[in-house]
Amino acid sequence: MKIYYQHPQTWFGDCMPFGKGDTFYLFHQRDTRVPCPFGEPFGWDLATTKDFVTYEDCGVAIPRGTDEEQDQFIFAGSICEDREGKYHAFYTGYNRDYPKQGKPSQVLMHAVSEDLKHWTKTQDAVTFVPQPGYDPDDWRDPFVLWDDESEKYILILGARLEGDKHKTTGRTVYFTSDDLADWEFQGDFWAPDLFTMHEMPDLFKMGDWWYLITTEYSHASTQVYRMAKSLKGPWIAPDDDAFDGRAYYAGRTFMLNNQRILFGWVPTRANETDSANLWYRPEADKEDFIWAGTFVAHELYQRKDGTLGCRIPDTVWNAFKDEKKLEDVKLEKESGRELQHVVTETGDCYRYEADVTFAEGTRGFSVGVRAQEADDEFYSFTFECPKDRVIFEKSPNWPWPQMNNMGLERLIRLVPGKKYHVQIIVDDTIATLYVDGVALNTRMYTNPGEGICLGVTDGSAVFENQSIAYL
Repeated sequence: MKIYYQHPQTWFGDCMPFGKGDTFYLFHQRDTRVPCPFGEPFGWDLATTKDFVTYEDCGVAIPRGTDEEQDQFIFAGSICEDREGKYHAFYTGYNRDYPKQGKPSQVLMHAVSEDLKHWTKTQDAVTFVPQPGYDPDDWRDPFVLWDDESEKYILILGARLEGDKHKTTGRTVYFTSDDLADWEFQGDFWAPDLFTMHEMPDLFKMGDWWYLITTEYSHASTQVYRMAKSLKGPWIAPDDDAFDGRAYYAGRTFMLNNQRILFGWVPTRANETDSANLWYRPEADKEDFIWAGTFVAHELYQRKDGTLGCRIPDTVWNAFKDEKKLEDVKLEKESGRELQHVVTETGDCYRYEADVTFAEGTRGFSVGVRAQEADDEFYSFTFECPKDRVIFEKSPNWPWPQMNNMGLERLIRLVPGKKYHVQIIVDDTIATLYVDGVALNTRMYTNPGEGICLGVTDGSAVFENQSIAYL
């Protein structure tokens, strides 16, 4: 990776972001995948950045415990600063061997720091144990914030009810505290009965709206959010309640200097192949998207109606300096698909942009990457106009399915005559699309070519103000 972050020889796991001054602190897990995801126990490592382009590796921040201790693995949590300026980490201590011993595998734990880099574990876990009626092995990912209205700290976390793990009893539960030391369990915070489990919950206010984020892995394996004018709800689902597709997971947010960043990761597939299992197999994730991968930052912004959109942080986009303008292209075909190749050699890291408009009745338009002109083989972000969606696919997808793109799609309102500013970043196997506040991350594991091609189906489209730039 050249623009996105992944520490060498490790895969980037869940991120617990914090910010101070002009620096973002990325507390995260580094999985060695020896021999597989969650193979070797890990704690929290730390990297810092000011611009999401260059990073400083700070090494281990909170070391994992021994195989006999609760925090054999340190799963996700959050960082907060108290009113005296001390920093607190609330995290999930996970011991994979404890269920066989009749103990909960996941317990919330606590550490403190004066400088964000050196941490002392307090071993405070008494009030955080899984509560009666909740699954003791699905109790994780605490997030802490201060609520001005109640003048209390609120800690939310992901949980589910005891019983069959296939049932949709996932919920976000919460505690309250006056001092970050003594916590009182308050029960369910949001229990929609939609998902089997809630992961990495996040809660923040922007303007008049509160936003509650959760990552679910039972319905579409995506991050979803809800909106409310009060912490008591009701929590409203926007038409597009996601930030990205299947290949972006477990993002947490942090606001620093009026910039709210979503810190998520793009997973890999186990065998580094585009194909994937099309049926459920409980024994393994042989070719599916699997846990951990590469860090990618989205910047969140609030639209006039209160919904949230995603855009590229300016520092990431502006890191590409060697820009080349491309000529405008108009494609027309009454029936069928028309393609035009506009770049033949992109290399493996670049950015591309264009303003695109399409005519009434057009079935779709596309921007293809890793394109090979001789055989018209490529990956593409395809905008399906009648369906109001953009999908990532491979052409040709034969023998079927060369690529399983289940979940690699996003809702986008496609209006004839409207100008859409399409931005794409490609970094090695990752391709990221931004358009009209919609983001879509993907992985691609073959390399037919190094070109960019444009397409239209059953109609016409104009691609203006095109450019490509390199690091």
